[in-house]
Amino acid sequence: MKFWIGSLLLVFGMIPGGVFESRTQANPPVLTSEFLYESAPFPSVHASTIEETTDGTLVSAFFGGTNEGKPDVGIWVSRRIDGTWTPPVEVATGIQPDGTRHPCWNPVLFQPKSGDLILFYKVGPSPSTWWGMTRTSADNGKTWSDAVRLPDGIIGPIKNKPVQLSNGDILSGCSTEHDGWCVHFERSSDNGKTWTATPPVNNGVEFGAIQPSLLTLGDSRILAIGRTKQQVLFQIESKDNGKSWGQMTGLSVPNPNSGTDAVTLADGRHLLIFNNTPKGRSPLNLAISSDGVDWETVLTLEDQPGEYSYPAIIQTRDGLVHVTYTWKRQKVKHAVIDPKALTTKAGR
Repeated sequence: MKFWIGSLLLVFGMIPGGVFESRTQANPPVLTSEFLYESAPFPSVHASTIEETTDGTLVSAFFGGTNEGKPDVGIWVSRRIDGTWTPPVEVATGIQPDGTRHPCWNPVLFQPKSGDLILFYKVGPSPSTWWGMTRTSADNGKTWSDAVRLPDGIIGPIKNKPVQLSNGDILSGCSTEHDGWCVHFERSSDNGKTWTATPPVNNGVEFGAIQPSLLTLGDSRILAIGRTKQQVLFQIESKDNGKSWGQMTGLSVPNPNSGTDAVTLADGRHLLIFNNTPKGRSPLNLAISSDGVDWETVLTLEDQPGEYSYPAIIQTRDGLVHVTYTWKRQKVKHAVIDPKALTTKAGR
């Protein structure tokens, strides 16, 4: 499949596997769908993340406040206890030592194989000027440590979760917006205590790219895919567990300049949650792939007018898939999906 920047022929119908085709199925894969809360102390919410802790608790975080970018926007956390989400609790703000307050942005929860739950988030006036912050929780998200600012040159995962490699290294997909939209990667070999960063892997011109998700392909191969300004997702591959990267190219999957997320399942398949359109933030769809390159849409989560965006996706230890996403900027929605019930055309 050839790729042409800006070609509408690419994003309308010329997709391997039929990425635009959604189907109903005899055994619906969505097991439950619910809001994390019905009311909250903030009117606007966005950019959720979800993680399973060491004791099996589901924890979600998101930013909430008057509106995105307003100084009162903080990071809020909700935990799923006995099948019910707890009311959101604010765990981080952008209040500075001199009393000024900046908005918070884009929380990312990550549970290492051992150690405390990590909350990454951003603080600053805008995405081009923000900086990375972390807090940790030793009790599965109940309480949190003091905030720590990441060193200069380290921003933290920008929207989507890191992956932990077989040698224990934590690899994060990162991006910056102060000099064009550029992707880079950060690595920790000591469970998040210290980090190193690669140079940018794109120049921000051919592709204005941010917010990578990481898929593991086996044999030290990692595929990063994510958001662009070019109406398609980008892809870029590493063959040495993220130490070096190849050339960024376009995937034959549309992107309306909106966040996506992806996960490699325990059975080796890959799931992508995204807005299946070159413009707008509805519908919100789930696609599946065996190689991370050719995707087939297998589920529509939302298709009504409105914004359904900035999804997060994980697979928990019981094999089920959990997603959270922005629902009209008013609430966060959580859905549980059985990946065994996701039927492709080849599997029918």
